Amino acid sequence: MEQKQLQALVEQISMSTFGKPFRHTAFFNPRLRTTGGRYMLQTHNIELNQKHYEQFGEEELIAIIKHELCHYHLHLEGKGYRHRDRDFRELLQKVGAPRYCRPIGQKTDRSKTIYTYICTSCGLTYTRKKRMNTARYVCGNCRGRLKLANQRR
Repeated sequence: MEQKQLQALVEQISMSTFGKPFRHTAFFNPRLRTTGGRYMLQTHNIELNQKHYEQFGEEELIAIIKHELCHYHLHLEGKGYRHRDRDFRELLQKVGAPRYCRPIGQKTDRSKTIYTYICTSCGLTYTRKKRMNTARYVCGNCRGRLKLANQRR
């Protein structure tokens, strides 16, 4: 979907659902990662996450646009436009917009490796998510030396 098509879609949804014109700019922001879209208070523009459109389709994009237009119209009218405000929640319910967008499968930064350490003196075992330097740390029970037993993925 191109910029002109997106702008036309937002303007059409604003008129048909809210009965009010959208007089600012809507565009895809490639830097958005965890949110479906956002309404900018200073410029009154709406930024949308193109990954939501690519992964879930136009129906999800329309739902996100409705959500952001709720912020837009309430802010311009001087009413409660934040997620916690009653005006916002009532308008969301009235227009059938979701409060949250569907999550995109994010890549995990950390591996699921589990490290097991054993005390050479008392035999106490420690499991850790992070690898530790056994030369710097000792057993908290008997102050004995630690040894890496194994690592699981």
